Amino acid sequence: MQILDGKKTAESIRNELALEVQKRKESGKKTPHLAAVLVGEDGGSLTYVTSKVKTCEKIGFESSLIRYDSSVSEKTLLDKVNELNNDDNIDGFIVQLPLPDHINESLIKSSIHPSKDVDGFHPENIGNMVLNVPGFLPATPAGILELLKRNGVETEGKKCVVVGRSTIVGMPLSILLARNSNPGNCTVTLAHSRTKNLKEICLQADIIVAAIGKPEFITADMVKEGTVVVDVGTTRVPNPERERGWSLKGDVHFEEVSKKCSFITPVPGGVGPMTIASLMLNTLKALELKGQ
Repeated sequence: MQILDGKKTAESIRNELALEVQKRKESGKKTPHLAAVLVGEDGGSLTYVTSKVKTCEKIGFESSLIRYDSSVSEKTLLDKVNELNNDDNIDGFIVQLPLPDHINESLIKSSIHPSKDVDGFHPENIGNMVLNVPGFLPATPAGILELLKRNGVETEGKKCVVVGRSTIVGMPLSILLARNSNPGNCTVTLAHSRTKNLKEICLQADIIVAAIGKPEFITADMVKEGTVVVDVGTTRVPNPERERGWSLKGDVHFEEVSKKCSFITPVPGGVGPMTIASLMLNTLKALELKGQ
């Protein structure tokens, strides 16, 4: 069994980006600038956005963090999105999800200009992904592909089961893994909460991606020997033995499943760091596409 170390792989990407930023500065070119908009006090979102800001600092990107409390109006948020769309100093930006119930997430995502949509959620970028034409790929699925590629995980001709059909991870990843590309060329089954005989379906898989949001949902009896397992889950579960009062659990029962895998991602330290690395790659790409 080999650990797919997202932390180590992301570090390699950060080092590559840092060198590229240094070259840009030495030649007088613009430094990439990523902005993040955070609404409310969700602990997971705050941790994630803080990690993005810290990563920008490490690699030499400029960054901006715009914060609103959870009562912010939809109009105020849309006005800020429009302002960022028209700010030439900002190369790419994200609006951290989830948003409060009174704000239409789809409206916010579609209001971000496609050329600055480094999270890859705008309908135009999703359409480009489906058509396999250039655009920004969703950060988490793109990070997973990069993790597989850089660790030599073969995907061509493999049977892949993606458990979870969210528009952020499961649905786009199923499309990317089925595309005629590397990584890709899988035969993909997209499973979800209504799927019948899920255990039997998973037992046929060479690759399982767990992105259903239920801690330790994938157990050893659902995985055949030698399977590649990618765990996208990050659920905080109560743990009085920890000072912070909780532990982070993935969608895979790691202790059980890891004994049967050829490759597996840990939680934390697997997909999470790759998502942030992918976001940084998209931000640099956004700047390069402007010809700056």
